[in-house]
Parts: sequence; C-alpha cells; structure tokens
Amino acid sequence: MEFTESLKKNYQFRFVYNRGRSIANRLLVMYVVKNSLQTNRYGISVSKKVGNSVVRSRITRLLRESYRLNEKQIERGFDIVVIARAGAKTAAYKEVESALLHLLKKQRLLKEGSL
Repeated sequence: MEFTESLKKNYQFRFVYNRGRSIANRLLVMYVVKNSLQTNRYGISVSKKVGNSVVRSRITRLLRESYRLNEKQIERGFDIVVIARAGAKTAAYKEVESALLHLLKKQRLLKEGSL
C-alpha cells in the first residue's frame, strides 16, 4: 500500500480501541483516531468467532484489497482498525468493499468528490 503502513503490535491496536471513534455496520466495525503522521496506519482484526483460519485469511485478504484499491480516495493522517463481524464470513468481495467504503464515508475519511 502506497500511503499506508500496517498496525502490527498489540499496543497500537489497544491505543486505537481506547482513543478512537467507532462506527459499525452489518459486516464490519471501524475504529479511527487521528495520528501525527502524513500516512495512514491500517489494522485488520478477524476473531476466531468468525471462522477457521481459511475463512479468517480470506476476509483479511478482501479487506486489505478493498482498502488498497480505494487508498487514493482516503484522507491521510489516521490510524484505522477494521474488525470483521461474523456476517463477513459469507460476504462476497463487492459486499465487503461496499461495507468498508460505507464506514469510511460515515467517518468522513473519504476525500471530497470521490465516489
């Protein structure tokens, strides 16, 4: 991802959970907090409650690809954590992408004039 780093450490995720604004839809939950960088930091969390490792990896790939393809439309300077809900287990790529864009729009992270 061109303008984005990954959140990898537990303390990074906890910071976003504790300080961030959350919003949810049927498939996803999103936490967002402003950072002091010129880039975004993006983390994905898929619990064992959602499915086995194959299902969790598939959802992670769908979320990462959805974000990557729409990255140029997303405002910079935020830490974003996306949590998959159980409904994402059977969702197709377009549904996951639509859910991600919906949450980004509700958090006002999409640039003006995009979409």
